Amino acid sequence: MQPALPLLRLWRYAGRHRPRIVWATTFSVLNKLFDLAPPLLIGIAVDVVVERQESILSRIFGINAPISQLWVLAGLTLFVWGMESLTEYIAQLQWRNLAQSLQHDLRLETYDHVQHLELAYFEDSSTGGLMAILNDDVNQLERFLDVGAADIIMMITTMTALAFFFFATAPEVAWMAFLPIPVIIWGSLIFQGLMAPKYRAVRDQVGLLNGQLGNNLAGIATIKSFTAENIEVERIRRESNTYREHNRRAIILSSAFIPLIRIVIVLGFAATLVYGGIRTLEGTMLVGIYSTLVFMTQRLLWPLTNLGRTFDLYQRAMASTRRIFELLDTPRGMDDGIKSLALNKVRGDLRLDKVSFQYSQGTPVLNSLNLDFPAGHNCAIVGATGAGKSTVIKLLLRFYDTTQGTITIDGHNLRDLRMRDIRRAIGLVSQDVFLFHGTVRENIAYGQPGASDAAIQSAAEVAEAHTFISELPQDYATVIGERGQKLSGGQRQRLSIARAVLKDPPILILDEATSSVDNETEAAIQRSIERLAVGRTNVVIAHRLSTVRNADLIYVLEQGKLVESGKHEELLEYGGAYAALWRVQTGERTR
Repeated sequence: MQPALPLLRLWRYAGRHRPRIVWATTFSVLNKLFDLAPPLLIGIAVDVVVERQESILSRIFGINAPISQLWVLAGLTLFVWGMESLTEYIAQLQWRNLAQSLQHDLRLETYDHVQHLELAYFEDSSTGGLMAILNDDVNQLERFLDVGAADIIMMITTMTALAFFFFATAPEVAWMAFLPIPVIIWGSLIFQGLMAPKYRAVRDQVGLLNGQLGNNLAGIATIKSFTAENIEVERIRRESNTYREHNRRAIILSSAFIPLIRIVIVLGFAATLVYGGIRTLEGTMLVGIYSTLVFMTQRLLWPLTNLGRTFDLYQRAMASTRRIFELLDTPRGMDDGIKSLALNKVRGDLRLDKVSFQYSQGTPVLNSLNLDFPAGHNCAIVGATGAGKSTVIKLLLRFYDTTQGTITIDGHNLRDLRMRDIRRAIGLVSQDVFLFHGTVRENIAYGQPGASDAAIQSAAEVAEAHTFISELPQDYATVIGERGQKLSGGQRQRLSIARAVLKDPPILILDEATSSVDNETEAAIQRSIERLAVGRTNVVIAHRLSTVRNADLIYVLEQGKLVESGKHEELLEYGGAYAALWRVQTGERTR
């Protein structure tokens, strides 16, 4: 991808912001024009002092008295400085507000896009890398719009305005002043090409470093328990050193730009100073014009020393912009269905018909699987680790699409239905409970933000969570910490059940909901689940067979295939895989 393309893409993206871009550009141009006026006024002042009644000001406005001319210049100076200050204020206001608005829109759109990517993307991507794009890269673009964009516009304005002035007043000197500019631009383009891959490497390393930091912070308890603090510090040191090394290479190159450009600039300035001075001494150039040219040459060339800083900001911003749009261009993977599924009409009849599935570049997980979960029935799926139980759940929620075969809900193919409708019809209580940093009330009402306090409390009572919530420092207003770390595992699980109760879905999926709690907590959770399950289609994933012995129908999976199905007593009498699992768990035999 060429360096110009990210900027072009950004311009296309910023459609609704273009009026603000135009206003910001207009006031930046005006600000630079007013900024260039003082050297012109100085030249006119010199001309007044030297030429007196024959000055340019006298010839244009007919003001003969030199004192009067100086007072006019003083008035013009006040006006110019006032307008320069005003236009600078408006330009900065426009650019900074534009930067904030564009940053806000990009972050929200990118985050929204990320949320709609299929689950496989997240399993293959680093959380730290995504955070670097959503935060660091978007902020890098904001910094460029805050400063760099206005600098580029004012630089172009300076060259355009002074080119007109130089060639209009002293064409024989103008070429000397402008001679260094092609060299500077050529050098800047070379510099830009050299810097682009270096800044891309810097941005990529930021993602890796952020990913490692995020992973370590999430696993801080494990790090402490294994006294691995020194190991992790060393790991972060290596990643940080790599980041520092990438930045060091970029800094070496960017730091050399300004000194090299300054050498070229001084040659143009010296040539204008000498040649223009000779023409003035010979009487072929007015003193006022010569003074203005000298000042203007400095105004023309000296700001070009900032090209290094400006291109530095530009390259960092374009590297970030490229990464942002690459993420936005990531295909969502699965096409959403177009058919609506009215929640109040869902019976909850689920069916898997000859379903096969494999993860990307993996071995098949499910093989021509047929499962039927009748509406209003309590069904269970059991089997050893790796049998494909959790994969069935992911397919029912349409986190993935089947490789072969179809899954239907009330006779509708999941591929034809809107994902939002499918997931609103299903309540998931997982063994991996995820709670958000916030209050108990906010976590129970997640997905139902408009729920009343009475409804929230009622859901907590069904989940047998109300008692322990009432004992918290601020009951339902208690902040439970990131991932609910201030609560026990059983308490987190009960909040998860309360969340499902409040959602009131026609289909309930319980994925090892009691696998990591003690017997007393398991009994309490089991009572909650039984109350929650009434009148719904229930799909229970379980290792502990005691939790599913009362199920209407139990499916036994082995290596992605259905090997047995029936009620608990039937399966025990059959004496197959289920009976073997039962004997192991009840201690009747050991492996």
